[in-house]
Amino acid sequence: MNHPQEIDFPASATKVHFEPISPIASPSIAMLSTYPPTQCGLATFTSALYEQLSQISCNVTIVRVRDNSETQRDRPEVITNLVNGSDASTESVISILNLNDVVVIQHEYGIYGGADGEDVLKIAESLTVPSVLVPHTVLLDPTPRQRNILDRLVSVSDLVVTMTETAKLRLIQNYGVDPEKITVIPHGAIDHRTFLNPRHVHDRVNSANTRPIILTWGLLGPGKGIEWAIDAMSSLRDLKPHYLVIGKTHPKVLERDGEEYRLSLAARVLRNEVTDIVDIDPSYLELAELARLVESADVVLLPYDSPDQVTSGVLIEAIAAGRPVVSTGFPHAVELLTSGSGIIVQRQDPEGIASALRRILTEPGLAEDMANHAAIEAPALRWGAVAKRYRAVAARLVIARLVPS
Repeated sequence: MNHPQEIDFPASATKVHFEPISPIASPSIAMLSTYPPTQCGLATFTSALYEQLSQISCNVTIVRVRDNSETQRDRPEVITNLVNGSDASTESVISILNLNDVVVIQHEYGIYGGADGEDVLKIAESLTVPSVLVPHTVLLDPTPRQRNILDRLVSVSDLVVTMTETAKLRLIQNYGVDPEKITVIPHGAIDHRTFLNPRHVHDRVNSANTRPIILTWGLLGPGKGIEWAIDAMSSLRDLKPHYLVIGKTHPKVLERDGEEYRLSLAARVLRNEVTDIVDIDPSYLELAELARLVESADVVLLPYDSPDQVTSGVLIEAIAAGRPVVSTGFPHAVELLTSGSGIIVQRQDPEGIASALRRILTEPGLAEDMANHAAIEAPALRWGAVAKRYRAVAARLVIARLVPS
């Protein structure tokens, strides 16, 4: 296996900077993606983006990607389904997408049919209208097939939107993509102010009897690193923390392995004798409930094993909510936290996790200073700002198609 190529990551990219793009019009936009009731990060992302685009009067619809076995009822904005493995569905989807001004393709290797999701290529290569590719994963060391899929998707797309500078640099340095073809638009986060009573924060901060809450959330599966966080908790017993792990098992993991990972975490809690500290809750939270939960946390913990993750919605939500973060050094965390809103720790390092958590929970002024740094980044990360940038990008592509160069 080839060693990953080192990325020359400029210091200026450790803060969130996005060039303003002035909206010109509101073209019709179709998004191709998984979508609720499917429960996965891509579906949640697309649902949030749809909501915000709709609120700024965009004409936006959804083509939902699903497996043939799924029978849940679609939401009204879903105009059709791409049923994986169905040639008839693929042809129908191509025709429907081509009725729009712009198509936005949300891409992950595991959501489309065929090996590594290669069936998406027929759709992307059959579009006659401008398209925007949003790769949620940009691998440093892809297999030849994975590399071919992404190369072809980029080739036929009019624009590529990455959610981080890291992903943009990978596409340029490792895939040879023209920098002019890439625009960085962040993942998007809830505007927590919409859901919260202002007194809630005051009451939480000023309650002398509140146990410090350490929070990890998201769909569970191997690679999330929760086991190392559990190992860290016993050495924090004197602080009486409450470590909440919130989230269902990822549907793909559940299909392949059942609840094996969750059961292994429960066994680890017992072995470490931290049943009074750790709660593993199999809930999938709606936006309002998630906003209140994140706001209640003293620290958000991301103990991920992967060194290759270029985008994390959990990380974005934590920073947008002004929560201090402890995270392993995956690329998106390095990009956002080195400006002062969190602490980076080594992967699979319970002692390092415990040390960082102790600093935030006990060092005077540190958590407040991190929150202040996060507040500087938050406005550009909220879904409202993100949706305006997608609308502007779509309008720009339509204008470019109409006006001869």
